[in-house]
Amino acid sequence: MLTESSPVQLNSSAHAEDNGSVHPTAIIHPSARLGKNITIGPWTLIDADVEIGDNTWIGPHVVIRGPTRIGRDNRIFQFSSIGEMPQDQKFKGETTWLEIGDRNTIREFCTFNRGTFQDKGVTRIGSDNLFMAYVHIAHDCHVGNHTIFANNASLAGHVVVEDYAILSGFSGVLQFCRMGAHSFASMGSMIDKDVPPYVRVSGYYAKPYGLNTVGLTRRGFSAETIRCLQRAYRIIYRRSLLVKDALLELEKMLGVCPEVQPLIDVIQSSERGIVR
Repeated sequence: MLTESSPVQLNSSAHAEDNGSVHPTAIIHPSARLGKNITIGPWTLIDADVEIGDNTWIGPHVVIRGPTRIGRDNRIFQFSSIGEMPQDQKFKGETTWLEIGDRNTIREFCTFNRGTFQDKGVTRIGSDNLFMAYVHIAHDCHVGNHTIFANNASLAGHVVVEDYAILSGFSGVLQFCRMGAHSFASMGSMIDKDVPPYVRVSGYYAKPYGLNTVGLTRRGFSAETIRCLQRAYRIIYRRSLLVKDALLELEKMLGVCPEVQPLIDVIQSSERGIVR
């Protein structure tokens, strides 16, 4: 592990030849593997066992600890901490990982932690995500693609956030919960149960407030499909049905609206229960 007194390393054979711009004050471990056309700002520290893909831009005063794999075309802004050890008292220094996909934007002061052996040992971030300033991704979280985390949104450990989900500013998700695809959490929401796909939640603790119709429309869902999902929402939340009876009603809809299947899946598989 590098420290502030470690020598600056810029010309290791592990580094790609066609780096765009590496500031002379950047501290890069000789074993770090950098792709082509990488930009690294002043006083950034890149540790051992870090791999960074082509065309990635890293600002000043960023710390990237390993083992961490970062894909291509990412942008990581100043003062972010990427791949640091998990904030978990059970962690005893085991080798665990952080994996980040492609084309993500990680703004100022974000903190992404590695996984733990109590789970699968890896924190995994997909591609095309926007993480605004001060976002925290804890150990063992899995974040999909095309998500948006507004300022100060935070995930506790072992959380799953599926594709196109949006967490507004100062929202938080408790450990082992799931945010379904295309779901939306309003500002300051505290989520302590699973949020089904397509659903909009708000409050402390979060409650459902209909579908994320704006997001669904932007993602190209047809008006007919949205009406079908609204009917499914009413079956789950407005008809006071037993779970088994609600599932039977939802299954009847699959022939005309296969988009209902993710709602069935979350009800059947949820361990914490869904928001009510």
